[in-house]
Amino acid sequence: MNIVLVVFDSLRKDCMGGYNSSPSWGRVKTHYFDALANEALVMTRVFPESLATLPARRALYTGERVYPFVNGDLFLKGDYSRLGAPRPGWGPIPEDQDTISELLQKSGYRTCLISSLYHMFKPSENYWRGFDQWDFVRGKEIDPYRSGPLPNQEEINYWLPTNMQNEHRVKLITKGLMNMRESMKHEEDSIVAQVMIKASKWLQENRDFKNFFLTVESFDPHEPWFVPEQYRLMYDNSNAHKQVLSLYEDISKMPPEILQRTQANYSGLVNMCDRWFGYLYETMKNLGLLDNTILIVTSDHGHSIGENNYMGKRGYPSTREVFDIPLLIRHPNNIGAGQKSDLLIQYTDISALILDFAKVTPSKIIHGKKFWENSVKNGKPIRDHVTVGWGTAMTVINDEWWLNCKISGKGAFLYDLNKDPLLKKNVAEEHQNVVDYLFSKGVDDAGGSFPDYLLQLEREGIYCN
Repeated sequence: MNIVLVVFDSLRKDCMGGYNSSPSWGRVKTHYFDALANEALVMTRVFPESLATLPARRALYTGERVYPFVNGDLFLKGDYSRLGAPRPGWGPIPEDQDTISELLQKSGYRTCLISSLYHMFKPSENYWRGFDQWDFVRGKEIDPYRSGPLPNQEEINYWLPTNMQNEHRVKLITKGLMNMRESMKHEEDSIVAQVMIKASKWLQENRDFKNFFLTVESFDPHEPWFVPEQYRLMYDNSNAHKQVLSLYEDISKMPPEILQRTQANYSGLVNMCDRWFGYLYETMKNLGLLDNTILIVTSDHGHSIGENNYMGKRGYPSTREVFDIPLLIRHPNNIGAGQKSDLLIQYTDISALILDFAKVTPSKIIHGKKFWENSVKNGKPIRDHVTVGWGTAMTVINDEWWLNCKISGKGAFLYDLNKDPLLKKNVAEEHQNVVDYLFSKGVDDAGGSFPDYLLQLEREGIYCN
């Protein structure tokens, strides 16, 4: 059985029509994602194991827990820290952990990674382990891809309003323009297009092999949201300033037209991701691969773009648009097609799912659990709760409650999912017993304790968002 895993960074679940929902600013056009949902099993309650970007990949690529970020206080050459503190979970995959690509490779699979996620390819990282071929499509965010020429002030002002500029944001825009100025001239040269084109070429070149495992990592629609004008115009045709950065701050004073333009740029980039995912899908169809290939599409997390007057992604307080992620699984025999499953699923379970489809047994017990049979046959839950770690905060979710707090247990946000599915009213003070119970579950999932460095960061008020 061939397996293709496609991961989009920062793709919001409510932007995919198969979930019958849309963001607050309106429906995003996702023709191919919607069509896939009609052919796939749609998982409705899927959550990361650790966040953000690299911790999520460590969990996905190994099926192992990353939380509570043991040995996460390392400062790695070639990487960077934020706020002068370690970035918990952002290191390489531990050498004593097998990756699913290594396990499949040893079992006779031909393996490939096509990725535009530059964090995976920093000098100290090792996320290409176990791949017979890997390809890095460069240029997203602050990838050290191009060193010049520098954009002039007029170019910077075009993409970022002058009243929103500071040293950090100007650096981000400057680097982004250096990297992407050329690729933005023609859509087929864009980074997401190149990822899908390269993945499609690999499929054509490797049809001779009996079983393959292809991982496709698109850093789009991660910010900055550079997108061709025609895509933005689908959602906003005003003459307001362009705004393509996530500000990671309260935006209650942001002019509505600027927020609308930001949301339109994100929507347009999701739209373009869908279009080029369609290119990959149609390639699989034309090659006859849909008849013998499992296709899995997911995201690592979403992004707040105006919800609760905030723009960015964060682990404290956690929110649905960031933590509640999509997962679509298309089986070549149409098993589960058009069905929805509300089994509670963690990111590591996708790893177990892949190994299960390949009939490969991991060398040791992993955190991930098989769930395919349970989901398509409405079987028993595989988990009664999930715990998501993000820096010095944890989120614990079960059928009834959503708890977010610091790893000390302080600062609890508790939501009643039956009465308040959109997480609007914090009822922690009225239900201290529930807070204590769920917090104990989160501590248990951490192995009963937290690393000293992480506790120290929490005492210092550093939440590592």
